[in-house]
Amino acid sequence: MNWMSFVAVAGTTLLGAGFVVTMYSLGVRFTAVSGDDDGRVNHAARWGSYICFGFCVLAVVMAIVLIVPFLSDNFFELLNHLF
Repeated sequence: MNWMSFVAVAGTTLLGAGFVVTMYSLGVRFTAVSGDDDGRVNHAARWGSYICFGFCVLAVVMAIVLIVPFLSDNFFELLNHLF
């Protein structure tokens, strides 16, 4: 067994999971803060929540693309044509 590959996968999994949880938590917090001011909407907090949720969705979609071989092959082929 290649232990360095195992450590790399384990570390990437922990960092990815931590990133998704952090972005989701910040998105929920910004959503809660955006409506706290006496019925007024805090637009910076609202946009912050959209950005955090967007990063969360992007991370999940990229993980699915990297896991599924059919999607992964097509994605990297598309990147080669673009760049």
